[in-house]
Amino acid sequence: MTSSIFNSVTEGTATLGTTAFFTCIISALVLGTVMALIYRIRNSSSQSFLVTLSVIPAAVAMVIMLVNGDFGTGVAVAGAFGLIRFRSAPGTAKEIAAIFTAMGVGLACGVGYIGYAAAFAAIMCGAMLLYGFVGLGSEKNEERQKKLTITIPENLDYSRVFDDLFEKYTVSHKLVNVKTTNMGSLFKLSYDVELRGDASEKGFIDELRCRNANLEISLHRRESSIGEL
Repeated sequence: MTSSIFNSVTEGTATLGTTAFFTCIISALVLGTVMALIYRIRNSSSQSFLVTLSVIPAAVAMVIMLVNGDFGTGVAVAGAFGLIRFRSAPGTAKEIAAIFTAMGVGLACGVGYIGYAAAFAAIMCGAMLLYGFVGLGSEKNEERQKKLTITIPENLDYSRVFDDLFEKYTVSHKLVNVKTTNMGSLFKLSYDVELRGDASEKGFIDELRCRNANLEISLHRRESSIGEL
């Protein structure tokens, strides 16, 4: 019984039958949808990415069934996938891993190994949930990494005016951007900072306000600049 589950549904057939075709495509869609739902549990993502993750296994399975062992066609298909990849947003490493996993499930379904595709999807989804639960690779100080934006008058020398406050409230700081605003009468400074564990955000902002003539100050979580898929 176990061996029959992991046999190919297209094995021993010279041509692709209707039953095998629908079995492979529907299985790929079901597995892709399950993967998208599980991915959503521990990750925030757009609807377009989740829909894409759901249909990729079926699309790959269809291509593999049509290629049917033809090496030349397989190379052409690989080139087409490469063009699509370079015309898309880069995305995060986690999203790229999910897409490759979905493609692996589609490849298994395309050659008829539905049992192996389901087992692979279950193992990978379980691993993603486990790694997300234990926080593998997450930084303990991630919540203290902030983006600080300070507006100052043009007559204030920004190079060292906040150094003592940075020393008091932050572990590290880095000036990443300076630009003029309000017809050149103001400077807007952007810093990447990591707050100390016992630092008060309100106290930090209050002391900065005393230095920048009570102009606008923004302190928020540092965001990644990766494009959305």
